[in-house]
Amino acid sequence: MSDIAFVTGASGFVGSAVARRLKEKGFGLRLAVRASSRLDNVEGLGAEIVTADMKDRDGLTKAMQGARYLFHVAADYRLWARDPEEIVRNNLEGTRAVMLAARAAGVERIVYTSSVATLKARTDGVAVDETCRHTAATAIGAYKRSKLVAERLVEEMVGAGLPAVIVNPSTPIGPRDIKPTPTGRIIVEAATGKIPAFVDTGLNLVHVDDVAAGHLLALEKGRIGESYILGGEDVSLRQMLAVIAGLVGRKAPTINLPRAPLYPIAWIAEAMAMLTGKEPFVTADALKMAKYHMFFSSAKARCELGYSARPYAEALADALAWFKAAGYLK
Repeated sequence: MSDIAFVTGASGFVGSAVARRLKEKGFGLRLAVRASSRLDNVEGLGAEIVTADMKDRDGLTKAMQGARYLFHVAADYRLWARDPEEIVRNNLEGTRAVMLAARAAGVERIVYTSSVATLKARTDGVAVDETCRHTAATAIGAYKRSKLVAERLVEEMVGAGLPAVIVNPSTPIGPRDIKPTPTGRIIVEAATGKIPAFVDTGLNLVHVDDVAAGHLLALEKGRIGESYILGGEDVSLRQMLAVIAGLVGRKAPTINLPRAPLYPIAWIAEAMAMLTGKEPFVTADALKMAKYHMFFSSAKARCELGYSARPYAEALADALAWFKAAGYLK
């Protein structure tokens, strides 16, 4: 019988990519999903599906019995909520329950999916590595704070014997982004001509399947307690939008918007969101973050894990092909 890998968040974008990679490598799969989750991304994998609440420690302990490995990929990935602290609670307490359950179930090795959100990017375009860490005072927005406190919790538990390796994906893009993620929404809106301008910012784009491969390399070669950035290429938002435009046959946007005049628009959008419950198209936190170029170095993962990533343009092409086939680009 193959070794069983337990994957949380398995129906999601990154989680399903990890599950597919595990399947390719011959692992047995036990996939944890929420009761409300769409299962499109895990159909045909021949996996055991379990419904689990990420804060139900006892239920998770039972579900993990017999699993040798854990990939904790699940997260509350929202950049806005009516109650921002709900995001922090979900990611911190969910991580605590999952890690305690893994320890109780005797899981041998854990890969914890954190994020580059825990790392402090720069304004001058220089890529940062795993040593450039945020503090609670410097992390902008509830999501970044949530991932920061959850990562620090895992590090504390490693100090008490938890066999966990931490990975920090940058900005994954590619197929099966069913929600879609905030970056996926940018790709869809750019492809359908709804982004006529841009702000001066940048991000690190990586194919979701390369991120998944990095998870398995971390399982195999990662050092317990260490963190590894799983990134791709650094690119300005303007470059990203131009490549998308070229792939879909549209004209690339050329208007560079200053951030300051956009704040009143963001405040109005957030006020409307409080009434409707729908995530605003722009937030004040997003504008604050845009001041930084989210550029990251994967040198440590390349050196220690043998990690690699394909060019970001290929990842964008794969994302667009999937969004088109799935009907998102109407």
